Amino acid sequence: MSQRQDRFLAIVNPAAGGGKSAKLAGETLAQLRKSGLAVDVIATTSSGHASELAAEAYTQGYRRFIAVGGDGTAYEILNGLFGRAKPQDRISLGFLPLGTGNSFLRDFAEDGADAAFRALLAGRTRHVDLIRLTHSDGEIYSLNILSLGFTADVGALTNRYFKPLGALGYLLGVFVRVAQLRRRTFTLRCDEDSEWDDRRALFLTFNNSKYTGGTMLIAPDADSTDGYIEFVRWGPIGRLGLLRALPRLYDGSHIKHPLASRRAVRHVEFNLPVPVDVLVDGEILTLECRSIDILPGALDVYI
Repeated sequence: MSQRQDRFLAIVNPAAGGGKSAKLAGETLAQLRKSGLAVDVIATTSSGHASELAAEAYTQGYRRFIAVGGDGTAYEILNGLFGRAKPQDRISLGFLPLGTGNSFLRDFAEDGADAAFRALLAGRTRHVDLIRLTHSDGEIYSLNILSLGFTADVGALTNRYFKPLGALGYLLGVFVRVAQLRRRTFTLRCDEDSEWDDRRALFLTFNNSKYTGGTMLIAPDADSTDGYIEFVRWGPIGRLGLLRALPRLYDGSHIKHPLASRRAVRHVEFNLPVPVDVLVDGEILTLECRSIDILPGALDVYI
């Protein structure tokens, strides 16, 4: 057995949290080492670099990783590993969301960051599911959420124009997209459905966990350990109705809206004529989507 299989590789995104991650990482990782964990450290230098580092580390024998940053850091690490890792190799991932948020951890504890730190010290893991999106050029893996429609539209606009403004920028993105409201068809069918669903919708989300954006309870019935994708659909609501209902996204009561629905599924097949913007764990990608599948218990998470 490679000695590296007993060590952690902490991949640090120094830009996360507006640079807070870089300032806090050294002391926090030192605490882990002082407690007896064998931790190697490497920092990213650009977007996508964490995926490259994780992939190279896997070939060197690492199987335990720590994402030091936000949701995007974990996303990049997972996508550097899965699709490459052998089925018999168990990959484990811990989190140190220093100076930024982690939506996934909120499913397990209100103090998600502290809970993740304690889990690393205790060596406590649990099996969690992953979502795999197959598109025309390959596969993408998600721990948190895949979304099409309004949510992806807001994310794309915010990333392009308002990202430096933080939470205010996201709010601006919401109001601009409300003004430009589009209710489109994303033709799909799930599991054993025989008919295609081509109804118009505001957004569709395919969730592994309950929260997104840190505080939005998009999928209150999601469970990242149950072997299912939580599919939430919100129908073609109008502008005024949407503005009135937006606060309900933060307490999960939007699910009770007459235009909303949910179901637990294992497989989703798309019939989309053109590439679309997709929100994947906080990242916006333009993809020609083919299908979505759940990978039950594919990842060991320290939580």
